[in-house]
Amino acid sequence: MDRLTTLEKSALRETASPTPAPAERHPLAPDERGLPAANTLATASGVDVAYTRTTTVQVDPARLRELRIFVSKKHDPVEQSYKVLRTHVLQRMRANGWRTLAITSAGEGNGKTLTAINLGISLAREVNQTVLLVDLDLRRPSLGRYFVPAGHPGLSDYLMGEAELSEILIHPNIERLVVLPGHKPFIHSSEVLSSPRMVQLVHEIRSRYEDRITLFDMPPLLASDDVIAFLPYLDAVLLVVEEGKTTKEEVQHAQQLLGVEKIIGMVLNKSSSAGSTLTYY
Repeated sequence: MDRLTTLEKSALRETASPTPAPAERHPLAPDERGLPAANTLATASGVDVAYTRTTTVQVDPARLRELRIFVSKKHDPVEQSYKVLRTHVLQRMRANGWRTLAITSAGEGNGKTLTAINLGISLAREVNQTVLLVDLDLRRPSLGRYFVPAGHPGLSDYLMGEAELSEILIHPNIERLVVLPGHKPFIHSSEVLSSPRMVQLVHEIRSRYEDRITLFDMPPLLASDDVIAFLPYLDAVLLVVEEGKTTKEEVQHAQQLLGVEKIIGMVLNKSSSAGSTLTYY
């Protein structure tokens, strides 16, 4: 077995994080002044909640569109498909009181990250619905390439104790959406996912704001044991499969590993059907 890297030893160190002083406001807490900000999210009650310490990044819609990220509100057949997916996901999540959803795929290159990002953007366009998009593909973090400036810290820095949550959160100037990027990769990722600091972070994410949905972009299910290790912290899993690449046997294996009660649905990506490149079924 490979030896743990210095990065992973630091992340796995079983030392509790110090309790913040009472006067220190949590980075995800509402601004006590009640002032609106550029990185403001709206709660279900209609009261603005400011992620006052979150870094705001101006995204280039044209560049993201080239990367197949749909941030504009122009009519697009693919964007319409994500709206259909959003409706199905929201109905299932709200009916069951779920707030955490993992997006994974059977194998590599099926489009899970693009699905997670576009679904997150589509969900955030729902009035009164806030979204936190988390990069939990610890071996190959990739959300940063879409939204994060070079050198910006991410989840790996937080797990090492080298950055606070307030320093790594990104508001990509998309209303009601916040991104928690990855940054440096971990080799022993499943062990890191069950580390004390990660468990503390997940508890913090789940306990804050009842109106927020958290999407976890996770590695391919059959490529590692990360998704299985993290399954107890998830309400549901969305499985992305690629037409012409993902086999029936892989889908069946994925269903066995996840359990039918955890799978909220499947997304057929790169479909050759006329007028659609993404289908929910």
